[in-house]
Amino acid sequence: MTQLQPRTPDDAVAYHRVMLKISGEALMGDQGYGLHPPTVERIAREVKAVHDMGVEICMVIGGGNIFRGLSGSAQGMERTTADYMGMLATVMNALGMQAALEKLGVFTRVISAIPMDQVCEPYIRRRAVRHLEKKRVCIFAAGTGNPYFTTDTAATLRASEMACEAIFMGKNGVDGVYDKDPKTHPDAKRYDHVTYDEVLTRNLKVMDASAIALARDNKLPIIVFSLDEPGGFRTILRGEGTYTRVEG
Repeated sequence: MTQLQPRTPDDAVAYHRVMLKISGEALMGDQGYGLHPPTVERIAREVKAVHDMGVEICMVIGGGNIFRGLSGSAQGMERTTADYMGMLATVMNALGMQAALEKLGVFTRVISAIPMDQVCEPYIRRRAVRHLEKKRVCIFAAGTGNPYFTTDTAATLRASEMACEAIFMGKNGVDGVYDKDPKTHPDAKRYDHVTYDEVLTRNLKVMDASAIALARDNKLPIIVFSLDEPGGFRTILRGEGTYTRVEG
């Protein structure tokens, strides 16, 4: 395919370079395991809509739809081995998302923290930044390349390295941060705004503590929104829609 010319960012958008973090479970639809192609394609269309606005996009996708290292460890598997298996699951999800995006005409690069040259690029910061400048969507896979660190931490780390202006946390069935699980508590209160320290002290389920602390140290806002609302990602980039903003 012929490389498209870089687009000029839309002046109406709130951010011009963002990290989109989604869970592996977001890709499995209603089937309970693995990749659900129609769901992957739907999320890819959401990403394309924002990409068409000229926004530079990074992505990190979890691996919980295939294998979760912590769950494997809880069942007796050695933790380091389980975590590496989880990292490989994120590579599979990244390749699936890459295929869906390129089918829509969006140029992408899958960049892995664990070298596997036959299927994706190794992580080199300057090269990744250059991809973003050329308006390629960069999908960072294999976490940080180290066990004991979640994909939440990987997303915050890569967002900081790429000088992203915000992290967008796409959730399933939840349109922000609540004081308790809204799926089981009808009286749950949604926050429009919450601080990093409040997330940590109240144990609000946004990201793990390491990721929140890293975002706080780098003054990186976190936007929590629902992936289920069509056009929600694009709408929030214009400063509208329903979401929770986590910042200092």
